[in-house]
Amino acid sequence: MARVLIVGCGDLGLAIAERLVDRHAVFGLRRQLKDRQIANQPSLATSSNVSMLQGDVTDPASLQVLHELQPELILYCVAADAQTDAAYQAQYVNGLAHVLATQRENTALRHVFFVSSTRVYGQDAGEWLDESTPAYPMDFGGRRLLQAEQLLSNGVWPATVLRLSGIYGPGRLRMIDLVKSQAWPGQNSWSNRIHREDAAAFTVFLMEQVLADKPILPCYIVSDDVPASLYDVLAWLANQMQMPLPPYAHQPASQGKRLSNALMRATGFGLKYSNFRLGYQALLASMAAL
Repeated sequence: MARVLIVGCGDLGLAIAERLVDRHAVFGLRRQLKDRQIANQPSLATSSNVSMLQGDVTDPASLQVLHELQPELILYCVAADAQTDAAYQAQYVNGLAHVLATQRENTALRHVFFVSSTRVYGQDAGEWLDESTPAYPMDFGGRRLLQAEQLLSNGVWPATVLRLSGIYGPGRLRMIDLVKSQAWPGQNSWSNRIHREDAAAFTVFLMEQVLADKPILPCYIVSDDVPASLYDVLAWLANQMQMPLPPYAHQPASQGKRLSNALMRATGFGLKYSNFRLGYQALLASMAAL
């Protein structure tokens, strides 16, 4: 049984914790312990294998509890509380640095995982990108995420960056809401996505590889098998929901990027939802059953 620290137990962090609690001692760090997400997952609140810790990554004084924890694995999985450069700097760059500083004396630490985003790729001409493609962020969010990634390149501990594409799943209904409101974007573009269940399962898969002393790479793009244009996704959803299509629904994609998940697939991991149709079909079915 390994000691695993998840820094940032929000939607994705909790989904990962749920997959670990039966086999490992899981510690989750949050700014607030009383939260709707925890209340809706009583197994996490009551399991003897999960300890919820309170601390704010932007406040080093609040992280004293981490100095003696001695985790073998750390997953840094926070979310910025605002779409501003200051928030991204505080949560991703400074916050990660603060957490890593608490582990300087931790000789048990075997691997650090950082949940980043494909936002670090600013390329926007519809080209195919993979982990070997240089990251050229075009906005403050991408720049700060890349800056945080670079904190892990000093070789102090083995580390892996997980560059997630757009997450969807329960509670993440942006595309469905666009169809319902008929507020399609004015221009079509390529898009990439990963179901929350697959993102969580792949992260756990990599953790188990580390614990089994199997090699993993320093960076993975975490996305499904099939990049799709926004209009293709919206049109498919509209048909499933029996909603009308706008007159420009078949306009070809003229921008965006297409992401290869070949390295992710090469690990032997099997996606549950390998394309948006499978994922959204399950999501629509679960919504209809409510």
